[in-house]
Amino acid sequence: MKEYKRILVVSRMIQSSRKAIQYGVSLARKYEAQLYVLHCVYNPFGLKGWSMGTLSLEKEYENILLEAKRKLSELVGSENAKGLAIKELLRTGEPIEEILKTIQEEKIDLLIMLAHEEGHLEDLLFNRSNDELVRKMPCSIMLVKKEPGEILERQEEE
Repeated sequence: MKEYKRILVVSRMIQSSRKAIQYGVSLARKYEAQLYVLHCVYNPFGLKGWSMGTLSLEKEYENILLEAKRKLSELVGSENAKGLAIKELLRTGEPIEEILKTIQEEKIDLLIMLAHEEGHLEDLLFNRSNDELVRKMPCSIMLVKKEPGEILERQEEE
């Protein structure tokens, strides 16, 4: 089995990514690897062709970025306190492009992410597609499946 030196966990919805991050932490400790957590915020209103007023949308997008950064810092902060250095990355743009760019820039050996089961509407609005990403993947990938009970817990939290 290959020893991983650089592990990237993709966090799409921060609260539901805890399990994927736990896998990343466990593997980073086992292989004494550098762990990265990437949260990519996609802005569907930033596309060319939208004729809506963008000032309020830009403000909302800035608030989303700030909140994502805060939640991501909280999520990895406890592991940093335990001595595992986690590099937090917050990127804006098209998620597949940003993930692939991060893999190349950071020379990632293993990508860990949730195995999503979204519908077509969420794919349209948030541009999420594991299928396309898996086809383009230049490194090993681990898809973490959520248990049925975890889905209920997440709905109760929201």
